[in-house]
Amino acid sequence: MEIKKLNFPHMMDKNDFPPLSMALGYFDGVHCGHQQVILEAKKQAEENGLYSAVMTFDPHPSVVLGKNEKHIQYITPLEEKIEIIEELGIDYLFIVHFTTEFANLVPQEFIDQYVIGLNVKHVVAGFDYTYGRMGKGTMETIPFHSRNQFTFSVIPKLTKNHEKVSSTRIRHLLKEGRTVEIPQLLGRFYTTSGIVIHGDKRGRTIGFPTANIAMDDDYILPPLGVYAVKIEVDGTWFQGICNVGFKPTFKMEASKPSVEVHILHFENDIYGQKVKIEWQLYLRKEQKFTGVAELVNQLEQDKQHAIQYFQRNRHTSC
Repeated sequence: MEIKKLNFPHMMDKNDFPPLSMALGYFDGVHCGHQQVILEAKKQAEENGLYSAVMTFDPHPSVVLGKNEKHIQYITPLEEKIEIIEELGIDYLFIVHFTTEFANLVPQEFIDQYVIGLNVKHVVAGFDYTYGRMGKGTMETIPFHSRNQFTFSVIPKLTKNHEKVSSTRIRHLLKEGRTVEIPQLLGRFYTTSGIVIHGDKRGRTIGFPTANIAMDDDYILPPLGVYAVKIEVDGTWFQGICNVGFKPTFKMEASKPSVEVHILHFENDIYGQKVKIEWQLYLRKEQKFTGVAELVNQLEQDKQHAIQYFQRNRHTSC
């Protein structure tokens, strides 16, 4: 997949690209609804002798246009979004740097410069996609703005359990710790990436060594508690239990919660490595125990609960 980063104004010419079938959207999460849009663009490309493309934006428009949002947490920060879109088999990914100047383009200017001007011959977007200043461009106005230079497809609303599949709904589930419900909307479990760092190493003294993971602030962190997780190390997935919290049994003081994974059947030294956590099942809230013996007993119960869960769990896709 070829990645093109565009500023405003961009210096690209339509002759720089082959004829494209392009999916338009922000695509935070690249959830099941987003995948329908992207895969339709890919299908149109294959059927009409075009190359497939996706256009997304960075940073999130609310960071630029919102008065209160200075930093936003994502279901899929840009690096992860790129990986997922590439896995879908797309030829070109356009990442437009979202600025106030770009946001002020009227709908016709956006279409002329960022669609027609990039040699797009077919556009695919969701039914509620908007473009141009104040979102005045819609999928109802796109026939007029197309100037007959491209065709288009509109993807209808996707629902699961009578509710729209949306990034907002996934964020709500995440913030409530309902991680096991997310695959039906996302097509996969929620994942976060981070670097394994040195912690206080107390876990190994009680028989439960943990990988202490420093996560990027761009990710949404599930609520405090203990989770059954899978963790990817060097391309291999392992089962584990993860604690998100402040370790109240040991009276630890910290400005933000730690993320520690006890990896089952694993003894390797992985300090400094990048790992990926797949958040599967919320097991319990974080607790303060009377002593180490009570904590170890609970951790053993958590471990068995997680093992039983993994034995019966099946992955869900869109």
